[in-house]
Amino acid sequence: MSQFDNVSVVKEANMYFDGKVTSRVILFEDGTKKTLGIMLPGEYTFGTEAKEIMEITSGDLDVLLPGESWQRFQGGSSFEVPANSSFELKVKKITDYCCSYIAE
Repeated sequence: MSQFDNVSVVKEANMYFDGKVTSRVILFEDGTKKTLGIMLPGEYTFGTEAKEIMEITSGDLDVLLPGESWQRFQGGSSFEVPANSSFELKVKKITDYCCSYIAE
């Protein structure tokens, strides 16, 4: 899906790591939420509350998911992060992403 229709966008950006990772919240009519963001090269650790599906639109990064080894992801790929966990990223080049929050 290349675009989202009939959504609301929260104007204020989420900024992390001195602005090296930014995102905007997209709210859907059914109550679901996604974020669209950009990550600059660097190393980052994020925590989750809900299960997340990270879709990499473009870019190149290595990801360390809980209980797994480092894996490489590039544009067109995705990965899931369990709820109430953390994951590490080594972003190799500017990465565009869409994060979906999954209520369980």
